[in-house]
Amino acid sequence: MTEFGPDDAVAGTDPSALPADYRALGPARKIHRVKLGLFLASLAACFGVTLIGLVLTFVFGLLEGVVGVTPMFDRPNDGFVMGIQMATMMSLFNFILFFVTVPAAWLAMGLSIGRFPHQGISARAPYLRWSSIWGALLVGGTTGGLGVTASLLTGLGAALTGACIGALAGLLCGLLFLAIVKPAEQLHKADISVF
Repeated sequence: MTEFGPDDAVAGTDPSALPADYRALGPARKIHRVKLGLFLASLAACFGVTLIGLVLTFVFGLLEGVVGVTPMFDRPNDGFVMGIQMATMMSLFNFILFFVTVPAAWLAMGLSIGRFPHQGISARAPYLRWSSIWGALLVGGTTGGLGVTASLLTGLGAALTGACIGALAGLLCGLLFLAIVKPAEQLHKADISVF
């Protein structure tokens, strides 16, 4: 039951009587540019996966020309290498499905690193770690799932290669998000709106 003190004030609402974690919360801060950072980082994710796929395709083509190796799709017994080539080709054409990949990246980053500034996380490591994890899961899961349709070994090669491509693209997206939002500056900025 509620107890009343002098002047009909509710007793026990003094800030010093509250537990320490409630006193530390204070008013919520407005964090700016989070939605913009998420949108641009998801566009960069789509474009980054395509660029990494382009570079890997060029490197594989160069190695096949210099070393004299037959094209990887002509070797039906080597499923793992075929999975690597399959993942790089799927990554190369990632921009064609931008209407699926951009919202998927936006949703994944919005549910992870997009919430970090509002939770008061200002360190760089969690942003970079989780953007890399989500990139690896999204790209590796997609390429591995499609690679398994050929064979299990092809799916394993495609999943590992796709996870590496996605992790690298996710790392770049995390850096872009940090450069746009700048959570460390926004969270440590002095709040003078009360004066």
